[in-house]
Amino acid sequence: MATPLELTIVMPCLDEAETLATCVRKARAFLERAGIAGEVVVADNGSRDGSQAIARAEGARVVDVVEKGYGSALRGGIEAAQGRFVIMGDADDSYDFASLDGFVARLRAGDDLVMGNRFKGGIRPGAMPPLHRYLGNPVLTAIGRLFFRSPAGDFHCGLRGFSRDAFARMQLQTTGMEFASEMVVAATLKGMRVSEVPIVLHKDGRSRPPHLRSWRDGWRHLRFMLLYSPDWLFLYPGLALFLAGLALGVRLAAGPWPVGGAVLDIHTLLVSGFFVILGYEIVLFSIFTKLFAVREGFLPDDRLARAAGAVGLERGVLLGLAATLAGGALLVDAVLGWQSVRFGGLDPRVTMRQVIPAIVVMVLGLQTVFSSFLFSLFTLRKRVA
Repeated sequence: MATPLELTIVMPCLDEAETLATCVRKARAFLERAGIAGEVVVADNGSRDGSQAIARAEGARVVDVVEKGYGSALRGGIEAAQGRFVIMGDADDSYDFASLDGFVARLRAGDDLVMGNRFKGGIRPGAMPPLHRYLGNPVLTAIGRLFFRSPAGDFHCGLRGFSRDAFARMQLQTTGMEFASEMVVAATLKGMRVSEVPIVLHKDGRSRPPHLRSWRDGWRHLRFMLLYSPDWLFLYPGLALFLAGLALGVRLAAGPWPVGGAVLDIHTLLVSGFFVILGYEIVLFSIFTKLFAVREGFLPDDRLARAAGAVGLERGVLLGLAATLAGGALLVDAVLGWQSVRFGGLDPRVTMRQVIPAIVVMVLGLQTVFSSFLFSLFTLRKRVA
């Protein structure tokens, strides 16, 4: 029987004829020097410069990936890998495939995902544009660490290793450059063991511009992290808006509020009511998103999703109806006050302090009622055939 392979080195490729041979040679030399049973897989994404023939001539196995995109190419190569472990890296000669010992050691020690860290290992002159080095990578990494509490210090390093079992559990979906962020986020959310290895980033050996587009791909990474973090996209902004509107509204319901040389009155009270309604709606969006993501397996279960499920349809409807009736009672009281003056002229600075809160409470109540029905749909269990 053939010896099982321990390691597959995967390189995504799209017209990398200038540097591909060097990368494959370094990778094969590493396998031989380290005495590792392994292979080099080139995941070709439609090269037209003869990269496929170069890869085969250097002893790599070529996997043709039809679906376009960085993530698609990597997924195709990883799924075709025969090794127990996989180390992926770009084929532009910016990463040293001859020095993968740290990755292999961490993988053998049981880590699920081993990230390269270029900022700890060193960035050679001209290897990374200043925009990426001082703005793009640090900012996006900081956001990723904040949103997901990830230990990774270089979210977008293209050189990383993982076990095939861990990759299967990640269940990655994206096809573009954001594939790199999704891998780190998925591993973190699923509680996998994530570690780092300092690496040196070299200036790539290509004469053509890179496929990466700074602003477009940076936005795709940021968009992905926001969509995978309902708390930061919806919950925290919604709560801030709701609480600010509520605090302002309570103060203005008691009477005008002199601030400096201005006086905040019923017009500001109306704006505060809008803040409360909008903030509450955004918080509901966060719950909808979490319930859906948990149901589909994109995000792990958490306290907010469990709390929404625990409230249940009946409790939610009753709470919403109670708020609606309370708001209606305030509104009826305002109408009775109007009737007491034979439906004549009223001072809006007095009446609107009752009407605006009444309308806001009624809207919140009705939102709660209908949202409870939608929550109940998300919490229905699928029948298993």
